[in-house]
Formats: sequence, structure tokens, C-alpha cells
Amino acid sequence: MPLLGPDRPLPHPPRRVLVAGTSGSGKSTLARRVAAALDAPYVEIDALFHGSGWTRRPEFEADVERFTAQERWVTEWQYPDVRPLLLERADLLVWLDLPRATVMRQLTARTIRRRLRREHLWNGNVEPPLRTFWTDPDHIVRWGWRTHHETAYRVRSALTQRPDLAVVRLRSHADGDRWVDALR
Repeated sequence: MPLLGPDRPLPHPPRRVLVAGTSGSGKSTLARRVAAALDAPYVEIDALFHGSGWTRRPEFEADVERFTAQERWVTEWQYPDVRPLLLERADLLVWLDLPRATVMRQLTARTIRRRLRREHLWNGNVEPPLRTFWTDPDHIVRWGWRTHHETAYRVRSALTQRPDLAVVRLRSHADGDRWVDALR
């Protein structure tokens, strides 16, 4: 199946939706909006993955197995250990393919806001001190820069593995707005 743009009709009403994109692209925001438009449950996969102290929750894979067995859901397509299962069970992949400059602006602003406000994220975690940008090679902003191109590779691979899977490519937030409005 070819990539669909934001104005192309879907081949079928979606029930199990993955939202792909680089860190900071707006996957979770878009996934919430898609879930609301479809009146489907949204599962924030970060909340399933991250335990206290930024450790991986031992129940993560079992939790993903459980929710993906349900009839309807929307979540983000991330975490290598569960990506194959998510892909196997999805009937729509939405690719938020934003320019690197847009993503980095959003990711940096989000990281600074979360840190300055000491926002509680999943299971009591907070963003680390801003100075860790310089000391941690896997700091989320550095990670976002380094891995920006990888989503395109994963989506191309998904198209090979699941030629039946509908994939919508959104290149801007305006595309996303138009597409979500059309879902309603």
C-alpha cells in the first residue's frame, strides 16, 4: 500500500493505531487527538515503560501484550522490544514526519519547560538537570538530534513487513490538524 497523505481517504476505519515520529515530534499529543477523534482508548507507552528512577518496568512487555490484544487502541510506536508486536497488531500507522528544525525546537522547549517546572512525568520521574545536556550522550535533546532520521528507516521497513498496512505521512502540524479533523 502506498504512503497516504493527510487528504487521502483511509482504506478502512482504523481500530488499532500507531503514531510514529522522532522524540519530541508530538507523537503523544497526536495520539491523544487521534484517540479522541476515534473514541478509542489511548495508551501512553512511556507510562508503561518508565518505572521510578527512569528504570524499565518489569511488567512493560506484558502490559503491551495485554493492551494490544484489545479490539481498539491508539499508542506511540517506540521501544524496540515491542515495536514488532505493535506493528503486527496495528491496522494503521501514522507517521509524524516533521523537519529536524521543528522537532528540535519543540523538544528543547519541552525539555526546558519540564525541568524548570519540575513536572512529574511517568511514575514520579522528572527531567534531569539541564547541565546533563553536556554530560549525558543520551540526553533527550542529543538523542532526538542523533536519531531523527531513524523513523523514516523504520517506516520503510514496516511497509516491507506489512504491505497491507495503511500508513499516513504527516509532514507538518497543519497536516495533522487536517487529518484528525477528517477522522471525526
